[in-house]
Amino acid sequence: MTLQEQYDDAMFDFSRGDFQNAIARLKAVLAADPGHFDAQLALGMAYYRRGDYATAIAEGLKAEQLRPREQLAHTNLSLFYMKAGDKQKAEHHGLQAKIESWRADAAKANEPDAKAGGDAELPMARPKPPPPVKFPSQPWKKK
Repeated sequence: MTLQEQYDDAMFDFSRGDFQNAIARLKAVLAADPGHFDAQLALGMAYYRRGDYATAIAEGLKAEQLRPREQLAHTNLSLFYMKAGDKQKAEHHGLQAKIESWRADAAKANEPDAKAGGDAELPMARPKPPPPVKFPSQPWKKK
């Protein structure tokens, strides 16, 4: 069984609400590949769904170490900390998630495709050209 198939099976268990089995499978994926970000992120969420907020936070912090600028890692940590009762850390990670969202939006806007008109919002931000000047009729002129 490939690593991807193992991960898919774990996520199937997760989607069915079988968090204990999902945790076991996700741990197996991480044992084979400690850098598997999606498995690490899902492991934290599985512990959260079981109500084990302290372990969810620990696993979420591992995901953050793998990708410090990942919006979803900070979003999950904000949720975990809020449920654990640490509002200050929850707000910190919520803000970090928002900052990463802004960074992603700015990077997307600076891509060559976006400048070429790939982003539908950019043309709307440009000022419209002024309307053409219309002169009043001049009855004294001959046709």
